Formats: sequence, structure tokens, C-alpha cells
Amino acid sequence: MSGFILKRTLLTVPLLIIISFLTFALNHLSPLDPAEVVLRSQGVPQITEALITETKTALGMDRPFLIRYFDWLVSCFRLDFGVSYITGTPVWSLLGPAFLNTLKLTMVSVVAILALSIGLGILCALNEGRMLDRSVRGVSFFLTSMPSAWLAAMMIWYFSVKLDWLPTSGMDSLAGYILPVIILTVSYAGIYFRIVRSSMLSQLHEDYTLYARACGLSERRITMRMLKNSIQVAISVFCMAVPIILGSTVVVENIFAWPGLGTLTVNSILGRDFPVIQAYVLVLAASFVLFNTLSDLINTALNPRLRKEF
Repeated sequence: MSGFILKRTLLTVPLLIIISFLTFALNHLSPLDPAEVVLRSQGVPQITEALITETKTALGMDRPFLIRYFDWLVSCFRLDFGVSYITGTPVWSLLGPAFLNTLKLTMVSVVAILALSIGLGILCALNEGRMLDRSVRGVSFFLTSMPSAWLAAMMIWYFSVKLDWLPTSGMDSLAGYILPVIILTVSYAGIYFRIVRSSMLSQLHEDYTLYARACGLSERRITMRMLKNSIQVAISVFCMAVPIILGSTVVVENIFAWPGLGTLTVNSILGRDFPVIQAYVLVLAASFVLFNTLSDLINTALNPRLRKEF
């Protein structure tokens, strides 16, 4: 198992290098010169070619592209993503707190999504074709199709403005988590619960299920065994839920004024703060790669036959 883990981990290195290279190249895809962006953020009244050249020299932008890339890549290993063009502060001092805030919201939402998905998936699979199954699926389709921005606005109007039960923004208290978590849970639970339901239904018709019933085992033990096998099928999807939600909180964070990555990124895009945008893209892409690797390792631990593929 240790050899498989080492081999699977090493496979992520070339992919991360390619991602870092493409991320660093973002600067060159913008029609604006980064040096001009810096000067504008500093409020320089008249930008001349001499000032642009001087700024490029001061920031090291006049060096060859590959040399700057390798220096930046080495710095990234130390969590040094450069300096913000807008504020002049280190990028990690902005990205670190925002990442932790988004991670808190993401983990609470993932727990809620998994609990609801597994519970509803089992319930619907055991009641296949009945009114309960059709009702839950119908409601989930309806809620999943709703735009999250519209749903968030409606919930703020009802629970915060009309009833005055919950805060409209911020993360100062536990109550501030309720509405953002509900929005994210409604958006994704309807998708993941169908995966659990489908996996459970496939297990219902397996030979071991019929044999267990013929041997007189309790329905509880049979259901737990089916759930274990179903989770093996859905584990990849569940592992990828974390980076997917981590990268899709932009709308929710901006609506609820959540001081996370989504809010920081939108402000950076509007201000063309390239170092912050680069760091965000790199962190998010790396999280996708790492969680994908984690799902492979968990699946292999649960099913040793998968190790033969590597």
C-alpha cells in the first residue's frame, strides 16, 4: 500500500507543475500591462513609458519569463505569492485569512450535504417508486434548479428582513452560518443524494443482498452492508465535493458579505490585482488535484483490487 501511495502521489507532481505554469502565464493574457496596473493603483496622475519601464525594473518584470516563473514557483513553496498590486501587502496575508473563512463555510456545508445526501439516498432507495421517493426527488429537482442568488435573496428577505431571525451578513456568530450553509446545501444535496440512491439501488439487486435475506439477516445489517458498498462507488464524488464547493462560494459569499475567497477574488478581478488572482487559481487548482488523489487513495484502501491498475 505504501508503494501505491508513493506512486500515486508522484503522479500529481507533473500536473501541479503544469497548473502552476498556466497560472503564472495569466499575467500575459491580460491586455493591460501589469506595470501600468500597479501605477494606476498607486494613483499616478500621468503614466508615461519611462514610469512603466522603471516600475517593470523595480518589480523584476523586465527579466526573462522562465526565470521569473521559476523564482515565483520556488517562492510559492514558502507560501510567498508576491505582493498585492492594490494594497502593497503580501498576498498570503490576504489569501490566508480569506481561505480559512471559506474553508469553515465549506466544511460545515459539506457535512450538511453528506448527511442529507446519505440519509435521503438510503430513504429513497428503500422506498423505490413509492410516494416518498417520488416526492423527495421532485422537491430536490425543483430546489436544485433554482438560481442560488435568487434563493439567497428570498431567504434574506423572509428570515432576516421580515422575521428578523437571522443576520443578513457576516460570520460574527453561529447564526451567520445558517443561511449560507442552507443555500450551498440546497444547491448540491439534490445532486449527491441521487448518486447515493442510484448506488443503493444497484446494491439491492446484487446476489449478496438476496443471499443475506435468505440467511435471515436483519434488514439493518443488510442496509449497512449495502451502504458501505454504495459509499465506495460514490467516494470519488464526495471527495471532490470539497474543492467544488470551495470554488463555488463566490455568489454566496458576495451576497452574505462573507470575508472569504469569493469576496477577495471578485475584488481582485475588478481591480486587476494579478498576484492575488494567480494565488487563488493556484490554490483552487491544487485542491482539486489533491482531493482527487485523496479519493483514489481512499478507494484503493477500501478495494485493494484497484492497486493492480497502477
